[in-house]
Amino acid sequence: MAVGNSRKNNWILVVILLCGIVLGGYLGTLASKISFLSWLGYGNTFGLTSPLVLDLGILVLTFGLTITINIASIIGLIIAIIVYRFI
Repeated sequence: MAVGNSRKNNWILVVILLCGIVLGGYLGTLASKISFLSWLGYGNTFGLTSPLVLDLGILVLTFGLTITINIASIIGLIIAIIVYRFI
């Protein structure tokens, strides 16, 4: 039974981390419009900025991945880890 609980806890961790990153990134985007909180929106974007297209004749596959990290998303990640430790 410990294996099931371990997997459940790992999935909960992944979900909480993703929520922290997404909410932090969203709040960072909103805060960048406020002058004294604009530092929360400072970040970088990396990944495949132009998508990779694979044309197989009858099937066209498009691959792309872009990750945007800002200060607020890092803070959200840290808060998510703290919340997970208390659950």
